[in-house]
Amino acid sequence: MLDQSKIGHKFPTFKIDVEKGRLKMFAKAIGETNPIYSDESAAIEAGYKTIPAPPTFPFTIELDGPELLPVLRVLNMDIGKLLHGSQDFEYFDTIYAGDCIEVNCVIVNMFSKKGGALEFVELESSYSNQNAKLVAKATCTLVYRNA
Repeated sequence: MLDQSKIGHKFPTFKIDVEKGRLKMFAKAIGETNPIYSDESAAIEAGYKTIPAPPTFPFTIELDGPELLPVLRVLNMDIGKLLHGSQDFEYFDTIYAGDCIEVNCVIVNMFSKKGGALEFVELESSYSNQNAKLVAKATCTLVYRNA
């Protein structure tokens, strides 16, 4: 059983710079063909200050943290028993190329199903830009198989 006392655990905060090339590559990877995500002049013509981040981009920011999946270490989890259950996003403002995004992540909930055979860990991440403005939140649910 996972250690329920870790609910509320806050992972170390980190910052990353959002680069145009990374946004273009992400848009291409998800099949996004709207030119606002790959052509700065198209983005400006559409009313953006520069290239905006495509939807779900904040997920990739987590991958650049100081430690990949730090929840594994904190909860002593075997990656072979872990599944990505779901990911939800809330957007409060646009993330742009050139922004510096600060990430704060916390374990907000843990529960089990099927008599403890499956455990669920909910992580909430918040993303703030260089002006300390909250631009997005994400909730990730991980599924851990005990059997």
